[in-house]
Amino acid sequence: MEQYVIKGGNPLVGEVEIAGAKNAALAILTAAIMTDETVYIDNMPDVSDINVLLEAIGVIGAQMERIDRHTVKINGSTIGSVSVDYEFIKKIRASYYLLGALLGKYKKAEVPLPGGCNIGSRPIDLHLKGFRALGAKVDIRNGMVVASAEELRGANIFLDTVSVGATINIMMAASMARGNTIIENAAKEPHVVDTANFLNSMGANIKGAGTDVIRIKGVETLHKTNYSIVPDMIEAGTFMFAAAATKGDVLVKNIIPKHLEAMTAKLLEMGCEIEEFDEAIRVTAKNRLKRTHVKTQPYPGFPTDMQPQIAVSLALASGTSIVTESIFDNRFKYCDELARMGANVKVEGNVAIIDGVERLTGARVSSPDLRAGAALVIAGLTAEGITVIDDIVYIQRGYEDFENKLTGLGALIERVSSEKEIQKFKLRVG
Repeated sequence: MEQYVIKGGNPLVGEVEIAGAKNAALAILTAAIMTDETVYIDNMPDVSDINVLLEAIGVIGAQMERIDRHTVKINGSTIGSVSVDYEFIKKIRASYYLLGALLGKYKKAEVPLPGGCNIGSRPIDLHLKGFRALGAKVDIRNGMVVASAEELRGANIFLDTVSVGATINIMMAASMARGNTIIENAAKEPHVVDTANFLNSMGANIKGAGTDVIRIKGVETLHKTNYSIVPDMIEAGTFMFAAAATKGDVLVKNIIPKHLEAMTAKLLEMGCEIEEFDEAIRVTAKNRLKRTHVKTQPYPGFPTDMQPQIAVSLALASGTSIVTESIFDNRFKYCDELARMGANVKVEGNVAIIDGVERLTGARVSSPDLRAGAALVIAGLTAEGITVIDDIVYIQRGYEDFENKLTGLGALIERVSSEKEIQKFKLRVG
């Protein structure tokens, strides 16, 4: 089992290049099988979630060729099965996008109930409600979602709660339904917009993505396209808060500043200096961070995927901060690990009350999920002494070359797989 070992205390300084958005790539790669023509996708992040999905797409019969690390060629004309193997699906939650893609194209799909990060209940009832509204018969049998339809018909669909996954899944299926579909209370996240733009580049007719009402006019077929995935706002935000927590100075490149406004607003409140460019943002923290309060919200609010990273930063800020998690339950599991490093955090339901401390100290901690794992890395970078982080397989699901990018900014971090390697690292860094 691989681990990260970190010697903290170095401010992060320099430039870092952000990869394509994992959450957009998962939806777009799935949507690529909806045409029988060849699709080229670039700026694809090389992370384990993406590699698992590509393998699953290959197993159902699509032709898939990696042109290079960040570019893939997909042709869905040879798909021979609409039933997806559980072995792939239990690893990644976004496998459920295969439901919308296969149902839209073939009017039938069989996909296991999804896995992924353990951050609380994330039911897919809104997805199934949407498919049923489009005329599909949907059952759950033997752990599989089984959906089929003679034909899909456009419908007016109101989502009870804002759901990125349901918005994208229904949008994919509806793009090849007969007639018009309206999705109300739709998610507005950048990866929803990116998926709509990708489908439109294949000939779909989707309007309103990025607002809470999406209008879709169904088409009979989709065609080939070349497409570049949007930059990853969560990876960018992670490096921005890492710069803040370590009192660093980092230029985060290949980003869309508009997508980061909720994060830059909080960093400014916390006393950081922010400099924006067309496709980059510079974060400088010269003094101890100031306290603030934050509540996670659907986009354009503060993202739930950035909640652990801001909490770690606030653990070092002066004063008392309150972090409220309004999207997922069970997303404060990392706080017990943070407490092992000397943080003063009290969790009450969906609220964390954080009394800032002067410093954290190195400890052995375990990553409970993807974003919490990245936050514990930030904690280790700030801490006095050595931190060892177990279960980094979660982190590798969503961050490409994480340790290499951090090393390039001056961090002392290494990926190891044995106690012997940990001891070697300790001797080397002193």
